[in-house]
Amino acid sequence: MLKNQFFEIQNFVAVAQAGSFTSAAQALGMTGSALSKSILRLETRLGTKLFHRTTRRVTLTNDGDAYLSDCRNAMAILDEAENRLGSAQQLPAGRVRIDLPTAFGRRYILPSLIDLSTRYEQLELSITFSDRTTDLMDDGIDLAVRVGPLGNNLDLVARRLGEHRRVICGAPSYLERRGVPQVAEDLRQHDCVVGWPLGQRPSWLLKNSEGETEAYEIPVRHEIGDCEAILAATVAGCGLAQVPTWLVEDHLRSGSLVSVLDDQAADAMPVHAIWIKTPYIQPKMRVVIEELLQLAQVPGSRFQVNQPGII
Repeated sequence: MLKNQFFEIQNFVAVAQAGSFTSAAQALGMTGSALSKSILRLETRLGTKLFHRTTRRVTLTNDGDAYLSDCRNAMAILDEAENRLGSAQQLPAGRVRIDLPTAFGRRYILPSLIDLSTRYEQLELSITFSDRTTDLMDDGIDLAVRVGPLGNNLDLVARRLGEHRRVICGAPSYLERRGVPQVAEDLRQHDCVVGWPLGQRPSWLLKNSEGETEAYEIPVRHEIGDCEAILAATVAGCGLAQVPTWLVEDHLRSGSLVSVLDDQAADAMPVHAIWIKTPYIQPKMRVVIEELLQLAQVPGSRFQVNQPGII
């Protein structure tokens, strides 16, 4: 759109709102003659009459009324775009409610968020930790980091941060007592420690003989709703557990845990940052999202996908 055309539209809206060429001209700081010529050029370009003019009043034609509605919508969009860009330049301020995975969030995300809050003194954080799926709208959560597949929710925005690789492992004392599983079917003869169930049958993903991923149902001895507590039970010899490698890498290195069925391991869980979809992102949310994305790109980060022994 040419600059003159935009001004013609502004002049048209001003006359329509004022109901008078004289009043509109005064508000726009131009002469009545110049304003009349501007409207005439617009009508000529559109090929239709926009106003009924009499000596006493100015009213919109049917085409003019429809055109006014479209012009107002277009100008509202432009105003919103300017407000959005203006907000991006503001300092982050206000409270952001964030929900993080328990152990992973405490270990690898919380320190960066604390550092972020020291850089922006007006940024306020409310942080909770949960390994269960929460409803952002119902629970008043602005942003969450989730491990695992996401549902198809059109009200949410998701940005992939990376993925966690998981291993099946047990304590040497347990494996000596119960034996080392050689194939996936052997798991049915073992005690398994799992997270708190969410209504589905407990199973672990492993590759079959054709290299395809399958879910193998497992016998559950202990259900524990915290991954660090699962780790403690596994180290104590309570059974086998399928846990993220970042959680057990030190134990695998020291020998207090031993991984099994490594050649069949196939379980990798995606990690996403999710938030409620809005017309634009407020500065306080923008800096948190950018911090998470930058954290995921740091070499050696626990978000990185192909880091041997990590994720």
